[in-house]
Amino acid sequence: MNGTITGWSLFSASQQHYLTTARPFYYIGSTSILDWMADNYLSLASPIIAYWTASLFFHLLDISDARWLDKYRIHDSAEVKSRNLASRWDVFIAVIFQHFVQTLVGLWWMEDKPVGDAVDHLSALAGRAPTFLNLLRAVAGPKLAAQFWADHGHELVYAVYWWAIPAAKFLLGMFIIDTWEYFLHRAMHNNTYLYKTFHSVHHRLYVPYAFGALYNHPLEGFLLDSVGAGLAETIAQMSTREATLLFVISTLKTVDDHCGYSFPWDPLQMMSSNNADYHDIHHQIIGIKSNFAQPFFIHWDVLLGTRMTRQDIEVRRRKNTQKTE
Repeated sequence: MNGTITGWSLFSASQQHYLTTARPFYYIGSTSILDWMADNYLSLASPIIAYWTASLFFHLLDISDARWLDKYRIHDSAEVKSRNLASRWDVFIAVIFQHFVQTLVGLWWMEDKPVGDAVDHLSALAGRAPTFLNLLRAVAGPKLAAQFWADHGHELVYAVYWWAIPAAKFLLGMFIIDTWEYFLHRAMHNNTYLYKTFHSVHHRLYVPYAFGALYNHPLEGFLLDSVGAGLAETIAQMSTREATLLFVISTLKTVDDHCGYSFPWDPLQMMSSNNADYHDIHHQIIGIKSNFAQPFFIHWDVLLGTRMTRQDIEVRRRKNTQKTE
């Protein structure tokens, strides 16, 4: 409490007014985004809604006869029917079951965290002020720091609290999910027992499609997706709303990576090199020990030498042809 009072006294009256009244565009002061559903329940429902909404969109593309889509399809429709070892109905049932398990785990895991105006934002803003001012003094010296603080101290604290910290937590959450999924996914491929018992289920889809993104053995689905999401939320200390956004984007990215289309204007595919074409290589025999990264970025594949591109495939095929000749 004393630290908060001290921090608040570092601001002028106009700065205090700014910090008291200014809120970013994304801020929702109510204790729930939807009047009829608490945020913690929305955090469970949102990824499932996102999954099936995105999957339905791509499924409609799959069953359409639109010829303009042909140049964007990674595989033609006949390959899906002839090369995949699981029916669409089997995939649908497996994904529904995973969502059921995911919801049960979420009900057990979730906390009733304060949100919106229930959070004491003013105390949090004021509590950070002494730290920021001391850092400014160390970097710029007392005189320049005092001048900058008088002119922009409130803006600095506002920007860090409302933008930099949430962004850092979001990026950390993405990194944790990527790290968890990379190493667990890689272990599933490098250990024969784990692959045959668990991960081979997902690879029954030699030609991926959108709603098959979460077609997994139930235990693998729990470990890979549910546990990874829980770790990201906990380690990054995310609020319920921050975690909900992360889970929705992660879900949409996973669906998009399995959609079977290489669209140049898809924002999720523009986000990084880890896109539908990149992950499709992993589902082929030639790339099954490569491209383990999911769902956001490919840094672990690059750093640990497990990245494979279409150019790598062509080089390997040419070498094999030369050996044969």
